[in-house]
Amino acid sequence: MAKRDYYEILGVEKTTSKDEIKVAYRKLALQYHPDRNPDNKEAEDKFKEATEAYEVLSDETKRDRYNRFGHQGVRGGQDFGQYQNVNDIFSMFSDIFGANGGSGGRGGGGSIFDDLFNASGGARSGSGRRSAGEPGSDLKVRLPLSLEEIATGIEKTVKIKRFRICDTCNGKGAKAGTGYATCTSCSGTGEIRQVSRSMFGQFINVAVCNVCGGAGQIVKDPCTTCEGEGRVRGETTLKVNVPAGVSAGNYIPIRGQGNAGRRGGAAGDVIVILEEKEHEYFRRESNNVLYNLTISFPDAALGGEVTVPTLDGSASLTIEPGTQPGTQLTLKNKGIPNLNGYGRGDQLVNVNVFVPTKLSAKDKVTLKELAKSPSIAPKPEYGGQHDDSKDFFDKVREAFS
Repeated sequence: MAKRDYYEILGVEKTTSKDEIKVAYRKLALQYHPDRNPDNKEAEDKFKEATEAYEVLSDETKRDRYNRFGHQGVRGGQDFGQYQNVNDIFSMFSDIFGANGGSGGRGGGGSIFDDLFNASGGARSGSGRRSAGEPGSDLKVRLPLSLEEIATGIEKTVKIKRFRICDTCNGKGAKAGTGYATCTSCSGTGEIRQVSRSMFGQFINVAVCNVCGGAGQIVKDPCTTCEGEGRVRGETTLKVNVPAGVSAGNYIPIRGQGNAGRRGGAAGDVIVILEEKEHEYFRRESNNVLYNLTISFPDAALGGEVTVPTLDGSASLTIEPGTQPGTQLTLKNKGIPNLNGYGRGDQLVNVNVFVPTKLSAKDKVTLKELAKSPSIAPKPEYGGQHDDSKDFFDKVREAFS
């Protein structure tokens, strides 16, 4: 995918000074910082994109080459999409992010993020660790619906298996009267930091502590029912209100009904993904439904009234005399309602004429007699056979001679 213009990314002009570029980058770094946007991949990508732009435009030589040749001129520069952890970026631009290169609350190096994220009660505490409770995950449930259910809307019941809060410890994970202790593996920070050096400089990798899960604390005396998790496996039944007019791929979120979090963490959501069952008679196209009707030759020739099924019962349909195969008739407002509540689609009836494959001797005699009628045989202008094909071809040859 083509890269965006570096000046556009930082929101500056080509004439902007180096100091103004630094200010613009610092503003974006604060906006998209990962501590301010936890588990937000889009924000992380924007953070890396802004950093890549700053890395080029803050260097006079690289900026000059970029102005002359564009991205091709600085292909040897840093590509910040390669870094697995944004702390690698902090270590490279310590003049902006603080002496220690850490993110907000990670150490006492005077980072510009300290006040912003610690004072605002962000995702991490002042020591850098996560809160004790870990959020629960979302659950996805697929719900098949018939076209009749989609046309009217319906309340459905779904049964799910999930983690629920432990009743014994009320989700805390610890026995009554006990509490938590500082994790000795990470010394209460919730993170394990590894520093490596290479010819390109110092790289810092920060990972969540696998002992405490980033909480910085461990349970002193675990609850025997949930073994310190604060949750147990269970099963529950939920009601889902499906509005009329939904489509396959639409989803309905049920907030707070997913897996319970560990040690009192917030529960996730249940995401109900809607599917359409294949129908015996109908096929859906947007909010219209298509129905194939097969009638006999006498009905097509003479016309009449026929009854066809619909999504809400049946309806009478008029067949005009001389109706041709492939004719499409319309039953107004017999389709799917619009999801926004205004109007609904139609039922489109495609007419086919039945041609028998087995005939009795009497039927054959009757049809042979009928075929002699000049009104039965198709006319040449409709592709029918000419009465005198030899005379016809003679006239064609004469016309082109």
